[in-house]
Amino acid sequence: MNPTKRIIVNTIAQYVKAIINIGLSLYSTRLVLEILNEDNYGIYALVAGVVGILGYLTNALVVTTQRYLSFYHGAGEIHNVRKMFANSLLLHLAIGALIGLILFCIKSFVMHELNIETARLQAAMFVFDITVLMLIITILTSPFKALLVARENIVYISIVEVFDGVLRLLLAFSLFFIGTDKLIVYAIGMGIILAINFVAYVAYVLLCYEESHFKLRKETFDMESQKKLLGFAGWTTYGMISTVCQTQGTSIALNHFFGTAINAAYGLASQVNGAIRFVSTSVLNAMNPQIMKEEGNGDRQRMLALAGKESKFSTALMMILAIPMMAEMPAILEFWLKSVPQYTCLFCRALLLAFLIDQFTLGLHAANQATGVIRTYSLLMFTPKILYVFVAWAMLSYGCKVSTVMLLYVFVELAVAIGRIPFLHYTADLNVSQFMHSVIYPLIPLGLVVSVACLLMIGILPATTLRFLISIPVAIAIGILVFWRRTLTTEERSYVNNIIRSRLCNRQ
Repeated sequence: MNPTKRIIVNTIAQYVKAIINIGLSLYSTRLVLEILNEDNYGIYALVAGVVGILGYLTNALVVTTQRYLSFYHGAGEIHNVRKMFANSLLLHLAIGALIGLILFCIKSFVMHELNIETARLQAAMFVFDITVLMLIITILTSPFKALLVARENIVYISIVEVFDGVLRLLLAFSLFFIGTDKLIVYAIGMGIILAINFVAYVAYVLLCYEESHFKLRKETFDMESQKKLLGFAGWTTYGMISTVCQTQGTSIALNHFFGTAINAAYGLASQVNGAIRFVSTSVLNAMNPQIMKEEGNGDRQRMLALAGKESKFSTALMMILAIPMMAEMPAILEFWLKSVPQYTCLFCRALLLAFLIDQFTLGLHAANQATGVIRTYSLLMFTPKILYVFVAWAMLSYGCKVSTVMLLYVFVELAVAIGRIPFLHYTADLNVSQFMHSVIYPLIPLGLVVSVACLLMIGILPATTLRFLISIPVAIAIGILVFWRRTLTTEERSYVNNIIRSRLCNRQ
């Protein structure tokens, strides 16, 4: 399968997976919130979020491992692929053990610093233990998942993730029949599901990919490979921890000033935002390996062109889905939840808007990872996200509204998205004018048309809870039409048509 067809197949696989999982995720979240109640769900969201701060190291290691595996695949250096995988696995084992030890040592301190009712403190500490074990399992899964991404086997990843969504829904249903502490049972169930995923990834990779096989010899593990992985992962971790400081720092600040009830609202908003992220993730997972491979192959201009297309497609598809959802968010929440916690709508809209803004230049983030100029980029693009937390805390302490803090959240994302363009111009010779004309400008009419369509339908249709069942599909249909006719170039439309025709002919 040629690279472009593989991108399309992988994108379709991601979308099918995501459409299934978004329904499973939203429904299971509704059940869990109903069964656990706001405070228990808030405790789980808060504790898992605090532990998840270190979980971003796992994501950094996945990105780093996948970057080098894809890079060396593109360069045709299979021996280096095997060496990088072996060194990555060793590194993950060491980091998993170290993080687990640190977290268990500071458990009491962390638990007593959080604003949790005394009666639920023991349950919260048990949830902490389970989430730490889940984090260790996730860390150990990382190199195997990274190899699947580097080999562009997105189809298998999609199958495992759909199975994961089904298991989470079954877990939510099972809580109805549990008589003991449901919060503890829920945490144990989530841990078991993650362990099943671990077995699925490890078994498949070991059976199917020869580069995952290596002998435990001294020459297999070298300091040069470890330095490359640690150096790149270190700065990638800085970026990811900055992002989680922005999101979870907001959660902790809200908890400090308002208690666990507001964490339920913020946790639900994060759930909605995470479910919608499939639009971006589908494009990123399909295109990022190709971006890394083109850089490894020495074709910088092809790499930048792919990065531009990634930004354009992920933003356009995100606009088509996110703008109608933001417009109808109150009705969606009323339909989804029996009781909507205060501020949930505000948080949902703010997080979706911030994520949408980030998409405009997200492909340039992948391009920068491909070039390997990571230290300066991380300092310039992610430090503002850390500073935001301190400013937000100060604002809340001086009595600022929650809406003002979330407005600042969105502004920081806008500043970072804009900053990527001049940075890539200086480090990777990005043609700014070409990027603006081929990526940014075609997206403006799409955003305007979808927004106007939403406003017109809200103004015309009766204000009922189920209005969104009409307005959102109509707005999405209009968005798809504009995307096809105005956002895509003639060449891009022709290419998609040819792919569709070839698929239909092959089936006949």
